[in-house]
Amino acid sequence: MRLLDRFGGDAATLEGDALHASIAASEGRIIMAEIVSVAAPLLAGTSNPEIMCAFGADLVCLNMVDPFAEGPLVPGLETVDPPPSGFGGLARFLGRPVGLNLEPDIDSVPPAYRATEQTVAAARGGGAGFVVITANPGRGATFEHLGAAALTVRSTAPDLLCFAGKMHGAGAKEPINASAAEPLITSDANGVLVPLPGTVPGVTEDDARALVSRARDSGKLAVGTIGTSQEGADGATLRSLALTAKRIGVDLHHFGDAGYSGLGDPEGLYAYSIAMRGKRHTWNRMARSVRASWQEGRTGEL
Repeated sequence: MRLLDRFGGDAATLEGDALHASIAASEGRIIMAEIVSVAAPLLAGTSNPEIMCAFGADLVCLNMVDPFAEGPLVPGLETVDPPPSGFGGLARFLGRPVGLNLEPDIDSVPPAYRATEQTVAAARGGGAGFVVITANPGRGATFEHLGAAALTVRSTAPDLLCFAGKMHGAGAKEPINASAAEPLITSDANGVLVPLPGTVPGVTEDDARALVSRARDSGKLAVGTIGTSQEGADGATLRSLALTAKRIGVDLHHFGDAGYSGLGDPEGLYAYSIAMRGKRHTWNRMARSVRASWQEGRTGEL
């Protein structure tokens, strides 16, 4: 079944091959919102993942999160009783699959954020639905580093969906195209990140389309990314990026975490979603958020 048609616990518990198939079946109409886990809430008393889900996000990816942490993973849930714990608890609370970014095992990356056997096992044990292997700005991470990290994830947790790639240069001067990204294609990752044309200097629509085609021909999902702070751009720019993503053929749309401090612009996410999949699917996703906690006629239960 398409992820477009799944809500509440049915969506939150998707993982592995089932999540892969559900995204693919949605034909390029699924949005992943990235959120810095340690950032203060944009609105007091409401967590940032709740805000982005309310504006149409289908998946939530936490950046800079410690997979060994216990209890709530983001601030803003202090009044929820009981508070959702770990990735699985947050997923059930939101009614969305929840995953995290991990980075290559190199010196520039804090140990808690590295893709090691220990961190991957902790994420899997905490109920993460997927992992995104990428690198934050200035890390000096190369495609070779990312491919090696993806292999670590897949060998440690084969049932954990893994996306890998760059959404900006990550501090390494190398081209971002199908040839340079070959380590990702040959790794065991389930999906490949493709910076949307207009976000990273020099990435043309032809480059991006070639990378999408290479990924999909290899049986992988193509993840179009906005990770250059343009997740805080005006609505017209975001609508243009959404339609570009459709033209190059991505399966999944990534919306970055730097529109404000720690999350993208919710109104920008909404504009992107309307352009990419229309009001029907956007409003259904927004409106059915209340079904996440419904059980036997009761609300507020996790």
